[in-house]
Amino acid sequence: MSTSLIAIVALGAVVAGFVQGLSGFAFGMVAMSIWAWTVEPRLAAVLSVFGALTGQVIAAVTTRRGFERTLLWPFLAGGVLGVPLGIWLLPRFDVPLFQACLGLLLAVWCPLMLVSDRLPPIRWGGRKADALMGGIGGVMAGVGGFSGVIPTLWCTLRRMPRDQQRAVIQNFNLAMQTVAFSLHIASGNVRWEMVPLLALVAVAVLVPVLLGSKLYLGISELAFRKIVLGLLTASGIALLLVSVPVLLKRFG
Repeated sequence: MSTSLIAIVALGAVVAGFVQGLSGFAFGMVAMSIWAWTVEPRLAAVLSVFGALTGQVIAAVTTRRGFERTLLWPFLAGGVLGVPLGIWLLPRFDVPLFQACLGLLLAVWCPLMLVSDRLPPIRWGGRKADALMGGIGGVMAGVGGFSGVIPTLWCTLRRMPRDQQRAVIQNFNLAMQTVAFSLHIASGNVRWEMVPLLALVAVAVLVPVLLGSKLYLGISELAFRKIVLGLLTASGIALLLVSVPVLLKRFG
């Protein structure tokens, strides 16, 4: 295990842990935007799921969160069905394609979140649409621990109240990361040689998650969201600049 790998994994976990503590989600987005440059995709996916799960567990025992069963269950039902599909897709990704998919996700989703306040609220779909978004979140949880991306955007577009949305997303993420990591273990994606890096991620996220949760109470969530989404957008564009020329050459 190289020193550079240890440093990159630790850096990604620290930064992502802080963001997750502050925002309640986005561990996988932040960590993978750092890890995707050097960490093998399947290893990065396992570390991302484990780090997100660790952060959610820490938040669950240190931060009071609401629980509204009628709002949450459609997301959970869809998510549980989606996670196995994500696990199945993971080994079929190659590195340039993985970087391109992640970069496209960041470059499209983050600016959309920045302007979501100006978009008209979505009223259609009901619980079936919630379940569909939960299913997409489940697939993305299996692929790389991104369970909260689409459900968060969906809740935002529905104009769900802030505390209600945070409760739904945090509980959904905790459930999806638990299912995803369990399936990673069952499918053999978690190997003994990964244990030191998993331990490193667990240690690295502990303090940042707590600091982020504490800081969340004292700053404007809107200002923070703009900063984080702006940085993630830049990361997505950078990943596209690296991966797209490789893919064009391959298929050209």
